[in-house]
Amino acid sequence: MNQQDDPVETISRFLRLVEARRLEEASEFLARDVQITFPGGRQFGSLEEQVASGAGRFRRVRKVFERFDALETDDASVVYVYGTLEGLDASGVAFSGVRFIDRFELQGGAIVDQRVWNDMAEMGVVEPHAGQHE
Repeated sequence: MNQQDDPVETISRFLRLVEARRLEEASEFLARDVQITFPGGRQFGSLEEQVASGAGRFRRVRKVFERFDALETDDASVVYVYGTLEGLDASGVAFSGVRFIDRFELQGGAIVDQRVWNDMAEMGVVEPHAGQHE
């Protein structure tokens, strides 16, 4: 990945690769020491860990992008992604309209931090993880 790539385009491509479970390609967007944080404080150091954690919680999920906000700091690019989630829950029941926000920090064109917030538990799509809200 090129340091000159547009951060919004980088994040959009990354998310679509993850969604398609093309994890090897998507991992090329990540820094070696990436930190990925999902609701409930679940932290991962790789996409494989993240996907394994979601197994059994839902069958399929797709992000519907509504807006990207990007800003630059002295040493990083930060991209916020807003939208909704749709897919199939663990029982095969369709869901849609579940709000999410992702925050990405990129340094040198690579993702060093991803933080995810969503209403999956509040909407009854998944059970809260470890007694905490999704």
